[in-house]
Amino acid sequence: MSQLKKLVVLLLLLVAAYFGLWSPGEHGTTAPVESKRGESQDRIEQAFRNRATDLQLTLEGRVKRVLSDDREGSRHQRFIINVESGRTLLVAHNIDLAPRVKNLKAGDRVQIHGVYEWNEKGGVVHWTHHDPQGQHEGGWIKHQGRTYQ
Repeated sequence: MSQLKKLVVLLLLLVAAYFGLWSPGEHGTTAPVESKRGESQDRIEQAFRNRATDLQLTLEGRVKRVLSDDREGSRHQRFIINVESGRTLLVAHNIDLAPRVKNLKAGDRVQIHGVYEWNEKGGVVHWTHHDPQGQHEGGWIKHQGRTYQ
């Protein structure tokens, strides 16, 4: 890799770290989320068009609205995010298995790793938590420098 490319990569990592988008060694990756943002947006749009289900992905968005908790069965913290493409997604975060995302409000930026399920309104992202039985890839939500899993 040329010196210029190394310098550009280092600069991107520093910018991502400054804005809280990347921390060295988190979740087994050393690649900044910034470099995957366009790829994630493309995957979301393709998943919506193809009515995909059970698609594990990482995405970033801005909270559009915080909804009331779903209290039927396992309790879920629910909120709607806008992703870069303009699509809206419902996030259903299981608060019986993971901590509630604290101080979440409209306008906040979040990163999410979970499972996408198609619906006509844009889709739902769930499995944003660890799997206590170790059978499913764990998910997470990052908000204001903290990871909830």
